[in-house]
Parts: sequence; structure tokens; C-alpha cells
Amino acid sequence: GPCHVQEKRGPTDAMERGMARQRVLQRPKRGTRNVVKALEEAQAKSRSAMVSPTPPPTLRKHRRDKAEMYVVRTDGFTCNREIVQDSALKFAHPSTQQQMLMWKTRPKRALVLKKLGDELLPQLLELAEFLFKEEGISVLVEPHVHRRISKEGGYEFVETFSEKNVGMLEDVVDFVVCLGGDGVILHSSSLFARAIPPVISFNLGSMGFLTSHYFQHYRNDLKSLLYGDQGLEGVFITLRMRLRCQICRKGEPLPGKTFEVMNEVVIDRGANPFLSMIECYERGRLITKVQADGVMVATPTGSTAYSVAAGGSMVHPTVPCMLFTPICPHSLSFRPVILPDSAELELKIPHDSRSTGWVCFDGKWKQELNRGDSVLIKMSEFPMPTVNKSDQTDDWFASLIRCLSWNERLEQGGRTIDLEEGGRTIDLE
Repeated sequence: GPCHVQEKRGPTDAMERGMARQRVLQRPKRGTRNVVKALEEAQAKSRSAMVSPTPPPTLRKHRRDKAEMYVVRTDGFTCNREIVQDSALKFAHPSTQQQMLMWKTRPKRALVLKKLGDELLPQLLELAEFLFKEEGISVLVEPHVHRRISKEGGYEFVETFSEKNVGMLEDVVDFVVCLGGDGVILHSSSLFARAIPPVISFNLGSMGFLTSHYFQHYRNDLKSLLYGDQGLEGVFITLRMRLRCQICRKGEPLPGKTFEVMNEVVIDRGANPFLSMIECYERGRLITKVQADGVMVATPTGSTAYSVAAGGSMVHPTVPCMLFTPICPHSLSFRPVILPDSAELELKIPHDSRSTGWVCFDGKWKQELNRGDSVLIKMSEFPMPTVNKSDQTDDWFASLIRCLSWNERLEQGGRTIDLEEGGRTIDLE
């Protein structure tokens, strides 16, 4: 039969168009080719960097590479703008330094205070004679002391003042002499609502943490105050911060209810059986609500008084701060804190409090606070200058040891070393 031969055909036109389309689809786009090429170049550079790393660029010092700056210092009333040299923030000097008192003119009048009773009357009269007859300084005493001295003969030179003229003392008194303990110094603070003259105190009381001078040396100590100490032209003093406290009702200060406090201001529950509820604000911001027997705000000088008994820290008297110390708080996490002297506090009895509160200033002038009443507390601009025996730091540590037995204990024995020397043991301690 017929023979069938199978021919090898080429691609048809449809097949060629399909194959061409497939090649076009498999071909990478221009953008994709650029990405692939960039990745390959980056990999090549990375491999070459691993073989021979290039050093990083070095930072060259230029004089004005840093931005210039200012520091604005404010005390709440005024502002001072200072240029920061070389853009370097630093302290020019410590915030507190030694203070020395030097007289430009000779003192003329001294106020002599003593604790209540006739116990220290002989010492007062002896000191008054020394000041008036040997140094030519007028002596001023309180009215009740003057009435007692008037019964003695030969002390007509001693002056006094009336109760209504207490506000004039700061204009006529050059320095104050205190005979007794810390209570006499607190009393002297209460006599001066504004500026206080330098105060020198002699330890004739029971505690005397603030009284670093001894009466048997009163001649030398007073001459040092008048003429300078140990070749110096003056004596070292400590400017002890005070608190200015105002009682307010309905947001307004009550007349005659402003107090200058040297130790602490205390708000507590008094005789009420309930815990005190006290809202504490700083410049109008609520910082906490106290639920405790009470709370106190103390000065650094008062840190070694009631505050330390309530668990507060002991603070050097020249540290510019306030101590915020709770009294028996009903919270394990309520710890005492130290605030800057720029703080302005308001302690308020809330309207929904179960009971009223009581406030006292340096342990005196105790009065009730009704619901809604508050106490405004801030640093006073008038400190109390006390004359140092040595300087502000030596006197403070000496008082800590003398009055509070700070860190006193038996010393641990030394290390024992046994050395054999000629058949005997030597104990080295």
C-alpha cells in the first residue's frame, strides 16, 4: 500500500508568538535589574570591607562646634540670665559657705535674755556689769526681768522696753546674749518678726544643742564677738533658716496669724480620736494626703528636735531645705522627704475630714484649725544668725556627740597577730 512519511514540521506562527511572549515575561524589568545590580555591588563591598576594613572618620575639634546656651536663675521674684562659658555647666562655688560677722561700727546696745526663774539672775547681773562698765555697751532686758533687777541695788543702768514696743527691738539692738538652753534661743527668735541681730548663747540649760559657748568663758567669747577672734577681724556665724507661716481661712490669711518659726510647724489631731486627714499642696499642686497622727515641716535647725524623734533625717543647719516628716503615718510607705528651700507648702484640713486639726509653731501658740482652714509655709527671708564657737560644722558635730551621743560605741578590738619570738606570743592590737 501507500507509504506514509512523517514530516518534521517547524513551529507555527501561533507557537512562535507564545514562545516570544514567555521570554518577555521571564525577562527582568529595568527597575528590577537595577535593584539586583545594587545588591550585588553592596555584597561585593561588604566582602572587600571584611578583608581590609577602612578606618572610621575621626572627629576634629572645632572651637564653635557646640551650641551656645544660657542659664536663667530665679528666686521666684526676679530672674537673672547668665551666659554659660564654653557651653560647660558647672558650679562656681558651693551653695553654702562659711559666713563671718565683721562690725563696720562699734555695737552700742545688747539685749540679754535668760530662762525663766531667778536661777540665772547672778550670771545675768555679772554679764551686764561686764558689758556696761568694761565695754561701754548698754544692756537691755525683758520687762519681768527688769522688775526683778530693780529690787537689787546698783543696776540702774539696765534698760527695758514695754510689751507694745517689741517690734522696735530690731531697730535698737545690735546683738543678743542668751543665757540658758535652746528654749531661750527659740524665745529670742519669737521677739523678732523680721531681721534678727547676731545671737551668742551660753550653755546654762539642760540640753543646749544650739548653745556652744560656756559661761565661764563669757569674757573671751564676748570680746571675740566685739573685736574679732584669734587675729581675725570677725567671728564665724551660722545663718539659720526660719519658716514664715500664715493661717488662712477661706483662702485668705487671718490678721495677726503670721509666725516666724525656727524649729518646726506641726499639724496634728490634738485630742481627737481619729487620724488626721491633711491635704498637702506645693504651689497649688496636690502632692499627697496625710493620714496619720500629724505632719510637720521642719527647718535644718529643727531637724535634730521633734523631727528626728519622728524618724526624720539630721540635716546640717546651712543646707537650704525643708524637712517634710509625717508623725505615726498609717502607711508603711510614707517616708520623710527633704524639699528645697524654694518650696511653698499649704497644709489644709479638707472639708470632709472627720475632725478638726491643731497647729503649733515651735511648740507654742497652739490653736485649732477648722475644716477648710490651711497653713501656708515658705522660707522666711530673715534667718537667725548665731555666733559660732569654732565654725558651723565643728559646732554641729560637737553638739551631735554631746547632746545625742551620735555614733558613740565601744571600738572594735584590733586584729590579733601571733608571732613566735623566743618561744613567746606577741599580741598586736
